[in-house]
Amino acid sequence: MDCKKMIIIVSLCFFSCASGTTVRENRPFAWLTDNSKYILMPPEYIENPMDMAQQISAYFAGGDYFLNAYVHANKTGMDMTLLNELGASVGELSYRNGVVSFSSPMFPKSLKPEYIVADFQLCFYNAHLLRQTLEDCGLLFENTGLRRRILQGENVIIEIEKSSGAVRLVNHLRGYSYTLEGDFE
Repeated sequence: MDCKKMIIIVSLCFFSCASGTTVRENRPFAWLTDNSKYILMPPEYIENPMDMAQQISAYFAGGDYFLNAYVHANKTGMDMTLLNELGASVGELSYRNGVVSFSSPMFPKSLKPEYIVADFQLCFYNAHLLRQTLEDCGLLFENTGLRRRILQGENVIIEIEKSSGAVRLVNHLRGYSYTLEGDFE
């Protein structure tokens, strides 16, 4: 057997043995900090399924934005329809079977829907499982029931405050915030 064939065979064996890590890398993710890669959790980790209309008020890049959304989320996945003030669809987001998809004629193509899903999970997913996922990417998680905080060391990077009628997320690191209004009981 010549040297080239031997290198190919050894390479194939090496890469086939590494397939476990490759599968994990193919899962959707969001960078919560510049070096904290948050792998999206499976939909079955949601605390309470929801099927509701929500009003969204957001602050980003010096501007205020207002949208309505219809959110259907349960243990099989999440679907979100974003609506303008007249009720016309301006975007569709879905997270099912480990795949995030987003289509919108209004939002820039550079918008990464994994970040929307990550924020949703930080607000509404099981706190115990969320803590483990955040620790796996080097972050700390504090939860008092109505308040969640994600920290990098001693620095609070994300704060979430929950009530029966609103959820407010502030991302101190990335400089944006939004409030979701709906019936969260």
